[in-house]
Amino acid sequence: MRPALCEDALRIGRILAQLAPKEPEVHGLVALMEIQASRSSARVGASGEPILLLAQDRSRWDRLLIQRGFAALERAELLGGALGPYALQAAIVACHARARMAEETDWARIAALYDALAQLTPSSVVELNRAVAVAMAYGPEAGLEVADRLTSETALADYHLLPSVRGDLLAKLGRFEEARNELERAASLTRNARERELLLERAAACARRMLPPR
Repeated sequence: MRPALCEDALRIGRILAQLAPKEPEVHGLVALMEIQASRSSARVGASGEPILLLAQDRSRWDRLLIQRGFAALERAELLGGALGPYALQAAIVACHARARMAEETDWARIAALYDALAQLTPSSVVELNRAVAVAMAYGPEAGLEVADRLTSETALADYHLLPSVRGDLLAKLGRFEEARNELERAASLTRNARERELLLERAAACARRMLPPR
């Protein structure tokens, strides 16, 4: 996390929105940054360990930044026309921000928004994010089917989040040995020490599930 850099980005984005008030993508970008910044204090634990989105304490999310983000997204939508890439991403993070509890997240809408984003700006990373949303909305098997299609993508060959996502989905399907292998591979690819620890912990949890009952 680089809080000062985030603050600079927000400040510049707000100035840009004042200079170009009729550009929906400018407001979409500001909305995306405001809502993403709202989660900053909840993303890292006391020891510096990363806290995944669904495990974050949502009471620590900055409600003022969220409301600013909602307002910016509404301005983008009111300007009319199809939403651009920034506004679509802002709509996705807004779904998370509206859910007071992780269980209330509208994953079907998020999956639909990723469908639209993938059509507008197709990329392997967008498709991987769509796999997660599909899994949350329609089950891990459906999400794994999307993620499996990405294993031959050269752009993701060294991207640790692909085996991380696959490992998580395999674990949810009870395929713990495969899940452990994927999570260990993800740990070997990340350059972030804290993230590596988290991935290895998840791999170890899968290994324990593989032990025969005593």
